[in-house]
Amino acid sequence: MEKLSTSKLALKLNVEAKELFKILQDLGFITNEKNTWHITQKWRENGWVVIKNFKYWDYIAWEGDFNPYEKFNITPVHYVTSTELAETFWTSSRKINIIISELWFIEKNIKWWILTEMWKMLWWKEVSLKSWQVFVKWPENIKENKLLLQEFHKKTSENLEVQIEEITQKTHDIIDEFRNKFPAKYRTKDGHNVRSRGEVIIDNTLYEYGLVHAYERKLPIDEDVYSDFYLPARLGASAVYIEYWGKEDEKYLERKKQKKEIYKKYNLNLIELENHHIDNLDDYLPKLLLDFGIRVD
Repeated sequence: MEKLSTSKLALKLNVEAKELFKILQDLGFITNEKNTWHITQKWRENGWVVIKNFKYWDYIAWEGDFNPYEKFNITPVHYVTSTELAETFWTSSRKINIIISELWFIEKNIKWWILTEMWKMLWWKEVSLKSWQVFVKWPENIKENKLLLQEFHKKTSENLEVQIEEITQKTHDIIDEFRNKFPAKYRTKDGHNVRSRGEVIIDNTLYEYGLVHAYERKLPIDEDVYSDFYLPARLGASAVYIEYWGKEDEKYLERKKQKKEIYKKYNLNLIELENHHIDNLDDYLPKLLLDFGIRVD
């Protein structure tokens, strides 16, 4: 029977090669050592072999009728480009990329969009090369992503709306309680209403630096967690969140610990500011921003 390389098998099965490699690795068929794929001894005993001296490298050969998706009842992941995704939302691929970047799924890398480290970790996505440029291909179910749907204010089925309402209602109650306790009564130079003197200084400083920023931006995760400030990605710079830890009471410190764990869990870029930074913010903030490629001239 004909022997096929993993890449040719992926082509025959009409799936992405990287996805097939990942599936075969998860099933224990192959391992990756020093960026080289090797077949495991367990599956070598089942008849799959390594073909020697194929041009300049060896490769794993599979039986031509081998289909791990059918054999192990695995549903293939189908991917869509930004252009195909844009058609779903009746918009342009340019706008879809901007909106997705606002959710911090992707960020600008000089000439093109690339996945953020967080989404590389959360979703297994395909990043391909085309005409020497990188473009992102998304799992088709991104069309049902709650954050993306909310961003577009897309009308969904009544059932989904009910689910979203049930999930978020409790969180909204908690957020409302916090906002009632600490009202945003301080006004900044760019018109934001913030909750403390420290946040006024931070917001005004970002404004004076000419940096686009948002106040109380929701993190792009299922948990309803809001950052103090958010700076979107721009040319040559990464998106970054800023947290101002301005209180010291026990309940606040516990909340601070939980938020820091969430930032770490999702590998989000974070700048942390304490009370001692505020009165000399110009001495600290530019250096912290520069770590993420954000220059303040």
